[in-house]
Amino acid sequence: MEMTGARILMECLLEQGVDTIFGYPGGTILNVYDEMYNYGEKVRHILTAHEQGACHAADGYARSTGKVGVCFATSGPGSTNLVTGIATAYLDSSPIVCITCNVSTDLIGKDSFQEVDITGVTMPITKCNFLVRSIEELADVVREAFAIARSGRPGPVLIDIPKNITAQKTEFVSLPRKEHGGTGRLGELMKRATLDFKPAKPDENDIEKLVQMFKESRKPMLICGGGVVRARAQEEMEALADRMDAPVAITVMGGGGFHGRNPLTTGMIGMHGSQASNMAVDACDLLVAIGCRFSDRVALKPDSFARNAKIVQIDIDRSEINKNVRTDHHIVGDARQVLRALLDRLPDQMYHPEWKQYVFSFKTETEYDEVQGRLTPWQVLSCVARILPQDTIVSTDVGQHQMWAIQHFHFDYPGQLLTSGGFGTMGFGLGAAIGAQVSHPDKCVVHITGDGSFRMNLNELATEQYYQLPIIHVVFNNGTLGMVRQWQTLIYNKHYSQTTLDRAPDFVKLADAFGLSGKRVTNEAELECALHEALSCGHGYIIDCAIDMDEMVRPMVGGGSHITQFMIN
Repeated sequence: MEMTGARILMECLLEQGVDTIFGYPGGTILNVYDEMYNYGEKVRHILTAHEQGACHAADGYARSTGKVGVCFATSGPGSTNLVTGIATAYLDSSPIVCITCNVSTDLIGKDSFQEVDITGVTMPITKCNFLVRSIEELADVVREAFAIARSGRPGPVLIDIPKNITAQKTEFVSLPRKEHGGTGRLGELMKRATLDFKPAKPDENDIEKLVQMFKESRKPMLICGGGVVRARAQEEMEALADRMDAPVAITVMGGGGFHGRNPLTTGMIGMHGSQASNMAVDACDLLVAIGCRFSDRVALKPDSFARNAKIVQIDIDRSEINKNVRTDHHIVGDARQVLRALLDRLPDQMYHPEWKQYVFSFKTETEYDEVQGRLTPWQVLSCVARILPQDTIVSTDVGQHQMWAIQHFHFDYPGQLLTSGGFGTMGFGLGAAIGAQVSHPDKCVVHITGDGSFRMNLNELATEQYYQLPIIHVVFNNGTLGMVRQWQTLIYNKHYSQTTLDRAPDFVKLADAFGLSGKRVTNEAELECALHEALSCGHGYIIDCAIDMDEMVRPMVGGGSHITQFMIN
């Protein structure tokens, strides 16, 4: 059947099971939006306030569902406004497909109005990107983009379609997803060894070697990384820890990959990791990291990291092996496949009581002194955890509030924690919360943020209000860029240069301006009341929590220091 490029695009999105698109229209993408008018009952479009918000929302949708998120943007500034969101998804291996439309092919390269080489701009921060040069290749490009985004180590893919191609016509034959590998350009690509869309089967000899290492270990330690979350391998991860009787440290991106309430968890690892996690990694004789790339916030000083242990890295991306930390053994493969293969070969049960006694003699969670008349981070988060449903989805921005949330919440399943771990994007949390709430209308979604981060993209409160999304915002308001101030206090001789936020807005009045509700709280009783109101009101609610300006994230290890060299405990 003959169709326009715009209609072919929409039909291909339906083939891929797309039910939600986040976006913002403009001149070059108008043909697509005009065609989408006819698909209102098949695909839901969420109009955000800004393209960055659309990209973060698609990312939040992807992380919380495990499916590919989709966003639309027009050319020029519309497409460049996606860049921060794309980089955020790339560093955290989140599968999204960003579709932009550019000026017509005859205008490309002429500095035309709102023209930009968005494929060139995003090349370093996408798994792959495409400039569609003919309508005949459009369908296969879209299919290929989704296959790449979701396969192997997931990540963002961008498709740029010139406007004239969205208007041209060609024959289109719909293909179910299971048939995509058989014909056309995509079929040829999938047959190439260099572009394998299926994760490599773990090598049996590598599995056997690790089994033997487990048998010989007396002080085993596991790290749960983001790869466990992406593979939805939480059950296998828990089974391995229980079988090995091994403590488990959790990275920022690993939240939800291992039950936070499991007695084997030692909490977060790294710069703001718990004493138990960092001390155990330093003392273990075998360290097995699953889906963890050993970033500089985990392996702060690579040369002395896990200095007493044999280090094993399990990762789906071969390029991550030995990149940051030299390993004694590694296995390349999907976390779930590798863990299942291990469980098939490991002995029934091992026990390490003395080792666990040593590890858990250290704190797994920071304790805060109770101070009359003001809120502590622990009070805020324990109150939120106590009152909101246990399966609440938690999105965060970046800074002190992010570390406090990851330290004190206990995440139970993949997709429950939405946070920017690799790129550290302030302003990520609100868009991500929108994506999660749209995809999980029956779940409670709470956005944990700071007064600095919240300012970044609070324009998306308009999106929240329009679509009646009952997101609860908990703002840690300490009147400063808290994490930067903490560094200035500890390292920069208290030179508080440009970090004090003694200025607008009043977040309670802001909530009212957007048609939402809000309350400022200064103690636990007020917070409890506000949370109950937020749960029952049926729309967005901002809780402005007064936090002391000099409250710090503890513990802290300085960058480049040995993992047990705590600056503060």
